[in-house]
Order: sequence, then structure tokens, then C-alpha cells
Amino acid sequence: MRIAQFINIFLFALVSGVLWGTWFSLSRSIASITPAGFLEIGRTMIRNLAWPMRILMPASILSALAVLFVLFRSEPAGAFYVELAGFLLFIVVLVVTLLVNVPIDNRIKEWTLETLPSDWKRIRDRWELYHTVRTFASLGGLGCALASALFF
Repeated sequence: MRIAQFINIFLFALVSGVLWGTWFSLSRSIASITPAGFLEIGRTMIRNLAWPMRILMPASILSALAVLFVLFRSEPAGAFYVELAGFLLFIVVLVVTLLVNVPIDNRIKEWTLETLPSDWKRIRDRWELYHTVRTFASLGGLGCALASALFF
């Protein structure tokens, strides 16, 4: 059980760390970045994060399912429900990522300074809003996984 919880917390921390790092270092000042800087930074981050996150996000969710399975069969109900809350928060992270952020990322990958749409700031701000949602959902999910392992 402890190994499953360790893997789950570790994977949740990796995903949360990527999202938190992006939010903390970039998102809070994204409105002040020039269009050229936005395109360069955006494309670089998409290129660097797309593949690792394709592996880390599903792996983190699968690890939570493994923990939930073991908790359901043998541990106190409190631990199960707190881990379930963390799992559901990570489902929110995945859904927001797939339905909002990735489609916007796919558009940004194709933009150039010459083809930048007139509403690019609105699109950027939409990406940012949902990135904030998924960042704090992931932090909540990580907190739940930690609490489930430490307090029950």
C-alpha cells in the first residue's frame, strides 16, 4: 500500500509541479509579454511539455485508481474518500487540459506574427484562466493524496 501511495503522490507532485511552475513563473506576467515573445515562449513550452504530460497525467490518474482500489478493500473509509477527492480533482485537470488548453495550444503552434489572430489576447486569456483552474485543482488533488496517506 505504501508503495502505491508513494508512486501516486510522486506522480501527482510531478504534474502539479509542472502546472504550478508555469503558473507561478509565466502566467502572472503573461499579459505583459509581447506577441513575438508570447509565440516563442508558447511554442517552446508546448514542444517541451506535450509528450511528458501525455505520459504523466494518465499515469498519475492510474496510480490514484490503484490506491483507491487498495483503500476500498482494506483501509479506513476516510482515507478512501480523501483519495477519491484527489482523484476527482485530477480528472478535472485532465478534462480541462484536453477540452480547453490543448486545443488552444494546437492553435498557438500554427500562429506566426503574420497570422496572429486579431483576438489572440482573448484566446491567451482563456488559456490562462483554465490553466489557473487546472493548476489549483492539481494542487488540491496533491493535497488530498498527501492527506489520505498521512492522516488516515
